[in-house]
Amino acid sequence: MLGLASVVLVAIAIVIDLVVGDPRSLPHPVVIIGRAISALEQRWNQGSDKRRRLLGFLLTATIVLGTFSLAWLSLVVLTWVHPWLGLAAELWLLATTLAIKGLAEAGRAIAVPLANGDFASARNALAMVVGRDTEQLDEAEITRGAVETIAENTVDGITSPLFFALIGGAPLALAYKAINTLDSMVGYQNKRYSDFGYASAKLDDMANWLPARLTALCLWAAGVLISWHSSALYWRRAITATCREAPRHPSPNAGWPEAMVANLLGVQLGGTNVYQGAVSHRATLGSPLETLTFSHINVTIKLMHGAWLLFFLLMAVLMSVLAGVLMGSAGARGVWL
Repeated sequence: MLGLASVVLVAIAIVIDLVVGDPRSLPHPVVIIGRAISALEQRWNQGSDKRRRLLGFLLTATIVLGTFSLAWLSLVVLTWVHPWLGLAAELWLLATTLAIKGLAEAGRAIAVPLANGDFASARNALAMVVGRDTEQLDEAEITRGAVETIAENTVDGITSPLFFALIGGAPLALAYKAINTLDSMVGYQNKRYSDFGYASAKLDDMANWLPARLTALCLWAAGVLISWHSSALYWRRAITATCREAPRHPSPNAGWPEAMVANLLGVQLGGTNVYQGAVSHRATLGSPLETLTFSHINVTIKLMHGAWLLFFLLMAVLMSVLAGVLMGSAGARGVWL
């Protein structure tokens, strides 16, 4: 699916996501994937550590390959019934892998009440998108949670799906969402999942490795553009600071967009979180040049939009060039044959 056709299809899917978002009235593939993971986890996550790790590998392979195969076969059958039906199905499936509108709306749902001094509503909105306890958070901590969530999910919810969609269409993009869902459900470092979720967590790390770093670069470029147009951001030292700080994050990938956003905004992310009463300390990212306020959420949303757009344009160019090289090589072989 390399080349102009893939770029056009993914571009249309982006428009669908921006306009329609994620209607609750329609079935979502990730919900189906999650139910399958839950059912298999209840049956397989038991026994010795060695057995659980082996069955964890089997779970990962079953869910990822099953998702890819089912999506591919469905599109083949629907295209056979009618090409337009297959096209419509692929566009819908592609759009379900993206969360551009949803992520922006989640950020604004926190920023708007926070701007109006309605801390209770802002805390409730934040609790919908994070796992930490939010009941006692002040404006700075609510803002930090929102900024961290938008930064991290720019990769998981937007740029990584775009990356795989441009390479392999809806089947590969959905396979990525299966990987991401596996990690979010079983990829924890605790007694229950450290062995069973090992394969899922490692595969998620590998899948996001390149998109996370490209996204950080695109966030920086978006910060430069935003600084020229409106808000002044701290972009001059953001790249070097991000390269230094990103490895501090417990995730090998999430630290890159979070550190970049922190340094662009001139704020400090990370620190102490509380999860169901348990205190958790995380390395800090960025320097506290400014106090976190609701306005930083709005700027982070701008950075997110700029980053995914630049990421898409970058990938579209790379995919088109690669398709041209492959077609040229095929033509050259044909001449020699």
